[in-house]
Amino acid sequence: MNRWLNLVFNRLGKHQAENGSRGEASRHAKRGAGAKSFSFSRLVFVVTMIFLFLPLGVLVVSSFNDATSMSWAGFSLRWYQRLLVERELWRSLQNSAIIALSSALSATVIGTFGAIGINWYRFKFRSYIQTISFLPMILPEIIVGVSLSIFFASLGIPLGLFSIYIAHTSFNIPFVYLLVTARLHEFDFAIIEAAHDLGATEKQVLFKVTLPVCLPGIIAGFLTAVTLSLEDFVITFFVAGPGSTTLPIFIFSAITRRGGMTPVISALSVVMILGTVVLTYLLRNFLKYIAAK
Repeated sequence: MNRWLNLVFNRLGKHQAENGSRGEASRHAKRGAGAKSFSFSRLVFVVTMIFLFLPLGVLVVSSFNDATSMSWAGFSLRWYQRLLVERELWRSLQNSAIIALSSALSATVIGTFGAIGINWYRFKFRSYIQTISFLPMILPEIIVGVSLSIFFASLGIPLGLFSIYIAHTSFNIPFVYLLVTARLHEFDFAIIEAAHDLGATEKQVLFKVTLPVCLPGIIAGFLTAVTLSLEDFVITFFVAGPGSTTLPIFIFSAITRRGGMTPVISALSVVMILGTVVLTYLLRNFLKYIAAK
C-alpha cells in the first residue's frame, strides 16, 4: 500500500513539475512575443507603411472634398462627375493607352526573342550586346530623352505619337529582356534536346516548348512595359509634339497652369488606383495559374 501511494505521489510530482515547466515556457514565450511586438524593426515597418500610404489617403479624401482647397467643406461627388466630361483628359488618357499597349507589345516581342537568342546561342560580340542592352536602364531618363529628341531631329522624324511610341519601345526592351532572361535561367535545356531527339524542328521547339515555358516571364515583361509607359514623363516630355499629349504631361500641365493639384486629378488618381488594385489581383491569380501549369 505504501509503495502504491509513493508511486502515485511520484507521478503527481512529475506531472506538476511538467505543468510548471510548460507554464514557465509559455510565460517566456508570451514575454518574447510581447518584446517582439515592440521591436525596432516592427516600428520601422509601421512608420514606412504610414509614409507610403498617407499621401494616398490624403488624395482619396481630397477627391471627395467639396472645396478646391485642403480645408474640408463637405462630402461631394462633383469632381467625379466633372471627370466624366473632361474631354482633354480622356484624350490624353487614350493617347497613353494606345502608346502603352503598342510599345509594350513591340518591346515584348523584341525583348523575348532577343533574350532567347542571346542566352542560348553563341556568336561574336555576344557579351557586348548583353552589356549595351542594359544601357537604357542605367542611364538617367533626361539623357535618354535628350538623345532621342536629337536623334529624331537629325532624321527629320516629326515629334508626335509615333516618336513617343519609338521612345517607349526602346526603353522598355531591356526590362522585358531581363525578366525573360530570368525565366530562361530556370529552364532545363534537356527538354530542348529531348524535343530535337523526337524530331521537332527549331520552329516547333520555339513555339511549342520554349515560349510556353517562358510565358510567365513574357507576361510579366509585358505588364512591366505597360506600367512604365503609362507613368513615364521625362522621356515623353522631350519627344512629344503638338496633339500628342499623354496623361502624365496633361497632369503636369494642369498642375502648373492652375498652381496646384486639382480635385479632378485627385478623382482620376483614385479611379486609377482602384483599377490597378483590381487588375493586379486578377493578374496575380492568372500568373499563379500559368505557373502551376
